Amino acid sequence: MTTLFISDLHLSPTTPDINACFIKFMREEAVHADALYVLGDLFEFWIGDDDTSDFAKQIRAEFKRLTDAGVPTFFTQGNRDFLVGKRFAKQTGVTLLGDETVIDIYGRKAVVLHGDTLCTQDVSYLKYREKVHQPWLQWIFNRIPMFIKKKIVSKVQSDIKDDKQTKSLDIMDVTQSEVEKVMKQHNVDLMIHGHTHRPKVHTFEVSGVTNTRIVLGDWYTQGSVLTYTEDKYDLQSRPFVAD
Repeated sequence: MTTLFISDLHLSPTTPDINACFIKFMREEAVHADALYVLGDLFEFWIGDDDTSDFAKQIRAEFKRLTDAGVPTFFTQGNRDFLVGKRFAKQTGVTLLGDETVIDIYGRKAVVLHGDTLCTQDVSYLKYREKVHQPWLQWIFNRIPMFIKKKIVSKVQSDIKDDKQTKSLDIMDVTQSEVEKVMKQHNVDLMIHGHTHRPKVHTFEVSGVTNTRIVLGDWYTQGSVLTYTEDKYDLQSRPFVAD
């Protein structure tokens, strides 16, 4: 009896090693889980639910295969795949979650989220996030031709890369006071998120109560999976599939 959590895979047509590791994980491991939670940035950039490329079809098919097998699968949007929407959910059978969702893991409540909203020192990113999450802007973007979308996404990705090179790692990490605020709002002592690419289990005291924050890892050089059972949890790695 295991619940699985993953995030920050950054899948794309140009990442065959990551894609193969993901497919192996879905077919050989996730299919036996009680549930799978994908906490954002599954894609390097999801251009929209109308993407009909072979890559997009393949990823959708893997999720459909999993949900058809009876595994409840949940998806939280990240900063790279905030355009994953209702059509994707309908085609794959996944359940879309909000920015912050309280779940029950074998009797313990936890708040799950991508993690970008916890990085309150990254002011420029939060302004960008607020802008791209405006419904009217997404409505327009989803209705422009695909070739224009690709040009816009290419420019956005270039800007993101340039922006990261000028920021300190501390700015791009979570703010502890925001972590505590969110956990208090949801009345939980467990938080699970990704985004920072700094896999680790953090424990800290708040008003005499021990709180736990589990940070999921990225999939740049290996797969990264949080396995959670009734009596333990473990951050694990998965090797890329050999050629």
